Amino acid sequence: MQQSSVPYFSQWETPSMTLPVLAEGSQALLNDPLWRHSGAATIEEYARWAVNVCGMACLKMILAARGEIHPTLELARACTAYGGYVVNEMDASIKGLVYAPFVRFAADRFALSAETMTGVETSAIAELLSKRRFFIASVNSGIRWPEREPPSKGGHLVLITAASDETIRFHNPSGHDAASQADVTLPLAVFDRFFANRGISVDA
Repeated sequence: MQQSSVPYFSQWETPSMTLPVLAEGSQALLNDPLWRHSGAATIEEYARWAVNVCGMACLKMILAARGEIHPTLELARACTAYGGYVVNEMDASIKGLVYAPFVRFAADRFALSAETMTGVETSAIAELLSKRRFFIASVNSGIRWPEREPPSKGGHLVLITAASDETIRFHNPSGHDAASQADVTLPLAVFDRFFANRGISVDA
């Protein structure tokens, strides 16, 4: 597959932060020199949120494809107002992305036509993309190492930009190097091991 025309954005402002985050947790992000680009008010706010915004990174890429650039945390705050994230101030946890509120948010704020989808077979994604331009897919974050067996499916979001009967191409907001970040192309059978058969189709 050829490269896509969709700009790539990591969920970290410095895309090479993935391995430090895997090693140290969100604390590693306190060393991200580009954190201000996120739209966060403080580096602590950035570190807290960045580990949760794979969905906002996917949205940022969709919007960038039509020429709009929005800071990731500004998107996250606006989506939270719709219920797309559930923030618990007691234990500082953040739950999301919640699909249905995200769909309303995307329609209201950006006039994006989006639909929550479950029971999606990997083999059906190519047909989905013939009707809508993008599919935000729930996969195991270990998809950055496709040769490994994932412990489960889902929990992380990637932006699928193309698919055929044999392969699938996507941008991964938490890829750890160039090969696992932009225009990652995998055989359908490999992608299927990570894919939770659900996601959000989006027409920009």
